[in-house]
Amino acid sequence: MKIAIVGAGIAGPTLAYWLCRYGHEPTLIEKAPRLRTGGYVVDFWGGGYAVAERMGLTAQLHTAGYAVREIRLVDRNSQRVGGFSAESFRRNLGGDFVTVPRGELAATIYRAIDGHAETMFGDSVSAVAQNDSGVEVTLEHGGSRQFDLLVGAGGIHSPLRELVFGPDSRFETDLGYRVAAFEADGYRPRDELVYLAHTMPGRMIARFAMRGEKTLFLFVFAAEYTRGPEPQNVSHAKTTLHQVFGNAGWECPEILRELDGVSEVYFDRVSQIVMDRWSKGRVALIGDAAAAVSLLAGEGAGLAMVEAYILAGELDRAGADYPGALGRYERRLRPIVEARQRSARAFAKMFAPKTALGVWTRNQGSRLLNVRPLADWIVRREFRSDIALPKYEEGVAPTI
Repeated sequence: MKIAIVGAGIAGPTLAYWLCRYGHEPTLIEKAPRLRTGGYVVDFWGGGYAVAERMGLTAQLHTAGYAVREIRLVDRNSQRVGGFSAESFRRNLGGDFVTVPRGELAATIYRAIDGHAETMFGDSVSAVAQNDSGVEVTLEHGGSRQFDLLVGAGGIHSPLRELVFGPDSRFETDLGYRVAAFEADGYRPRDELVYLAHTMPGRMIARFAMRGEKTLFLFVFAAEYTRGPEPQNVSHAKTTLHQVFGNAGWECPEILRELDGVSEVYFDRVSQIVMDRWSKGRVALIGDAAAAVSLLAGEGAGLAMVEAYILAGELDRAGADYPGALGRYERRLRPIVEARQRSARAFAKMFAPKTALGVWTRNQGSRLLNVRPLADWIVRREFRSDIALPKYEEGVAPTI
């Protein structure tokens, strides 16, 4: 089949990879002029790690990623008030765990399909018309293309979802927090392989030292700390972060000075996407476009890869019965995604508790993860992979 995929982040290229493996013809359509880089770091494990392993990418991801040693929580004087060693994660996950920049994960996946799948950068879908023989896709920069299926992998604010399924307001659940991130060069101190965070009631700021003298900064804060409309550009995002963190103490004055000198800032709501169906005729959604668990849930990238793997496998197994494939794809994944969303709604509050007592309780609770038997039990319970990946490839000759 000829299958158009809107979005060249993580879910889209993963889907393209497996479709190529099965002999289909995917076309990626990406609004950005080139592959997006940068962004926050993600802990990569579980089902997504297993998919990457089947793609032969895990060695590259460990090279690009980081073996974080410690999560350290500090007060305004940089004194440790909580945190734990990350060793329990590696010990209990058998090494199938790495912290990797989201942009590096996306680039690693894309390199696996570069030259095998058509990619249209700098364009987007402006109209969709379904018919008995396929789906006609009108492109923003002119012309139209006919495909058998169309898949939206454009993230939490998917334009294709809005075109086909309706406005974001029907599906987006705001969890009441805002998140921002940026990278700066040459920041000191660095604290290598330590994820270091300072929390005040309703606000959290963290930093992580990366290669090439870069430092990643992450801000999380309760929505009520903002004033006025949500930022629509980098300048407005900077102003908002100054308003929220200008009196926060710790290293915030220095971090905000670094913020003033950068040209790219990620800023968004912490939201989930909840839909009653992930497909409509010949159009399907995957990744955050279908069922975002929220940035703070910690497994969105891995879930996106699992969804792409299963969708590709079900489509290939079904032959011409694409409605059956789309139905099985959703039935396999919906219970898992909905469970992750429930957990994420509770977990979001752990990043930036809204009271001083909540911050103190979170900090003290984090120390329990330094007790080895308890840490091992918690990691095995909370981070076990409960996604059993089907095997679709028996008898298939790879074409990529």
